[in-house]
Parts: sequence; structure tokens; C-alpha cells
Amino acid sequence: MHRATFLSMTIVLLALSCASDHSAVETPATRPNILWVSVEDISPRLGCYGDTIARTPVLDRFALHGVRYTNAFTTAGVCAPSRSAIISGMYQTSIGTHHMRTTHEGESLPTPYFAVPPPEVKAFSEYLRAAGYYCTNNAKTDYQFGTPLTAWDESSRKAHWRGREPEQPFFAIFNFTTTHESQVWPKENQELATDPQTLLVPPYYPDTPAVREDLARHYDNIARVDQQIGEVLDQLEEDGLAEETVVFFWSDHGDGLPRAKRWVYDSGIKVPLIVRWPGQVTPGSVDDQLVSFVDLAPTVLSIAGLEVPEHMQGRAFLGPQAGPTREYIFAARDRIDDVYDQVRAVRDTRFKYIRNFFPDTPYILPVPYRNRGVTMQEILRLDASGGLEGPQLLWTQKSRFPEELYDTETDPYEIVNLIDEPSRQDVAERLRGALDHWMTEIGDLGQVPEAEMVEEMWPGHVQPVTDKPILNPYGGESDSTIEVSVACPTQGASLAYTFDTSEKPHWLLYSGPIEIESTSTLRVKAVRYGYADSDEVAAQYTVKR
Repeated sequence: MHRATFLSMTIVLLALSCASDHSAVETPATRPNILWVSVEDISPRLGCYGDTIARTPVLDRFALHGVRYTNAFTTAGVCAPSRSAIISGMYQTSIGTHHMRTTHEGESLPTPYFAVPPPEVKAFSEYLRAAGYYCTNNAKTDYQFGTPLTAWDESSRKAHWRGREPEQPFFAIFNFTTTHESQVWPKENQELATDPQTLLVPPYYPDTPAVREDLARHYDNIARVDQQIGEVLDQLEEDGLAEETVVFFWSDHGDGLPRAKRWVYDSGIKVPLIVRWPGQVTPGSVDDQLVSFVDLAPTVLSIAGLEVPEHMQGRAFLGPQAGPTREYIFAARDRIDDVYDQVRAVRDTRFKYIRNFFPDTPYILPVPYRNRGVTMQEILRLDASGGLEGPQLLWTQKSRFPEELYDTETDPYEIVNLIDEPSRQDVAERLRGALDHWMTEIGDLGQVPEAEMVEEMWPGHVQPVTDKPILNPYGGESDSTIEVSVACPTQGASLAYTFDTSEKPHWLLYSGPIEIESTSTLRVKAVRYGYADSDEVAAQYTVKR
């Protein structure tokens, strides 16, 4: 058995009952199933959001049966920091997952590493598993602290709610990569279904045939992912589960295009969010409240009837624990690949305030992956030849505004900076104060050099290892079972166990003493986020009846 410490124990018990199934789950019948359907790199370019170019009949029909949120925002304009906030209910800047990415390798960087969040931080799926949910992820993780063994019943390209026990509630994620930035790159003999001439080109892009074709490919990809989503929703219907399942649709951040992805402008963080909850939300309704994606974790727990942990920084917007509506959402940009940056943003329902901590640097920093895109190449080409004009020149400046303020109601593209406008000084001061308060309240780690932060997490740049779990069996001659409690000396460690002796077993989440009613081999591991998993401890328990 791989890396196993093996103990042999024989305990004699008198019992009349037969052996139980160790994977059996007892759950309340009232807990709803929850399904997340997520896509990558799109802004609200859907017909149900008023986009007349989009071909999204599945999502448009889905919106007619749910609530459509018009002010939903991610905490970062790029996937890994955003996804770490989604899975933890914590701002990435407060748990050390804010740089894109922690596993990126570069000569000048203290990487690669897995971030080590505070010990209380867990993937919210652990709370669901502890309550009896079958939790699956198909298949992207990208959490910046690894994929904890305890987070999922299954995380793979085959993961599906259909692997659960009969009547067991499920939480399932299907992540589609069809709309990812890389899928916009042109391919040989690619025919466009979207007519480039019909598109509205944002004013900060040059209006050239190459840019229009790039946008058309993006719309084609959105149309394709709409069909793929329809297949998952059809499976839910086929299984007779649609009426007892809460379904979320969202994107992990905005468009995979320049000045959108990786940025804190609305083009990078404003995303579609639609929730269908039969009998609980009004079909076809629209909700204009501010929603941050740090709110997704507590919202799911609220829907499931589970208490939202006090350490979570998000707030539930549905379910019995839904709190007051937000006054602000916050977003951050930090290191991107090899290049350090620090930008923070706060937004209410109308105004956006952005603070650039490195104002002497250009907006366009060298990111080779981004530069492979056609629109980015057009921007660089025309910038070099003097072919840009008007708003197209804003993002190509060699230095930045220290502060930016936009009225997103009258200026949705965020191109008219109002920071020096006398009539808007009260707004600027209010948003400055809100941002300062937030950064202090969450303990923004963007102020800490990454090398210093990594040394704190991984002393000597060596990944710490979770201590081995300790097994404590107890039971007597009059008992019908052995109960084994498990503990780990490492603060914040989660525990996984299994009775499966195969090489790749299904690991269960430990949430209380384990009952053993027949001769069994118990295998246990300890998992501390960002650490290496502990060595496995195995014990054989013999029950003589």
C-alpha cells in the first residue's frame, strides 16, 4: 500500500447485526440538489442579457425559468485568483492566492508553490460532503492551493452526479472551456457563423477586419458552449431531477480579450449569472443587486440549509441566510505570469474607482500568452505604427492614472476618467474610503512581497508536510461496533478515509467517528491545504461475531 503505515488490530465484539455498507449516507430528504454550469472568459454576451448578436437559445430559455442577475462580478479578471475566491468564499488577496499563478515558473519569481491559506479556510464542498452531499467537479480546479483530496467525491472529466448513492443529494460542477481565450485564436480553414460586419466593436479596440473576425470567433464559441450546456440540462431532465435541483450558470470572469481578461474594468469582471430554483425564485425575473463571486460559496451553503462559517468573507444572496444587499463589490489584479502589478477596484451599482499602485508602469505589460491573440496583435501593430486613435490610445499609454473613476451608467466602456471632475469628488472620496476599509479589513496580502509571503508559507521554499493522522479505536464486548475517531496534529488539516483497498480508492471525508461493524481495513490520510498530504495510515480491524 503506497506510503502506508500499517497497524493490525483485533477486537472481539458480540453482535447480531450484519455488516453495514461503509459508504452509506443518511441525509435529510429536504435538501435540494445543486448544479453549477460554468464557462470561461465571457462577459454577458447572451441573448437574455440583450445582446442581439448572440445565438444562445438554451441559456435564453433557461433564464425564462430563473432569475438573471445584472450586477454580478468576479473578484479578479483572471481564472485562478477568481476560482480560489469562488471555492473558498474568501477574497484571494486575503488568503495568498492572488498572483496568477502560484505554479507559474520564472527566474525572478519565488515559484512554483501552492498557497497555504489560513487553517480555517476550506473548499466549501467539504461542508456539503460532511452533510451527506455527493460532490463532483468536471473538471477544472485551478484553486492555487492544489486540489484537496477532501474537496470532492470525484474530480475528473468523467465526474457526474450519476455516481452518487440512491436518494443522495448532490452538488455537481460542469466546467466548459469552449469559450476560453485560447479558443479564440484562429484555426486553419475555420469558417465563421457570426458575420463580423454585424458586430459592435468596443471603442478601445481598433475597428479592423482582424478584430471583427476575432470577436466573431468569440461569439461562435459562445454559441457552441450554449449547445453543450443544453446537453447537461437535458440529462437533468432525463433523470427526473430538474424540479428538485438548483442550477447556477456563470462565467469565471469576463471576455478572454485584451483590456478585459486580467483587468478590473467591467469587461474583465462583470459576468453573467443566472439561477433557476423551482418554487423559490420568480421565473424570468431580473435582480439588479450587486453580487460578488466571493458570495457563491455562502449562497450554496445557505441553499443547502447549512450554517455559513463565520470566517467566510462572502454573503449569501439566496436561501434562508441571505443577508442585506451589498453596497460595494471589490476586485484585484496582481502579478500576471512573470510581471508584478497591483491594482484594486471598488464599485457600487453605478460608479467604479480603480487605484493603480504602480502608476509609472504602462497598462500593457509583457504577457506572451495574451499576445498570441489576434486583437492584441492588432493593438500592438497599430500602436507601433501610430495607427491608434481616440479611446484606443488610453490603454497603450506608457504610464497610468494613479486613480480612475468611471460612471458606468453613462460610460459603460470606462473610457472617461472622472477622477479630477469637481462634481464627482464626493463620489471619489467615498469610494476611496470604501477601498481602504476593505483592504484593511481583509488583510490585503498584495502589500506583502511575494517572496516574503512564500517564505512564511513554505519555509526555505520547501513544501511543508501534513502530520500523519492518529487513529483512536474504542468499543467493548457489549458493543455492536468499533468506533474509530481520527485526529491530526497539523492545525487546519482535513481528514480523508476509505475502506477501499484498491490503488485509486474513493476517499470519504471524515466528519465524525467511523463505525466499523465487520472485519475491515481502514485507510486514513490528513490534508492541509497547500501542504503535501500526510503519509497514509492503515489499520486492520477484526470483528469476531
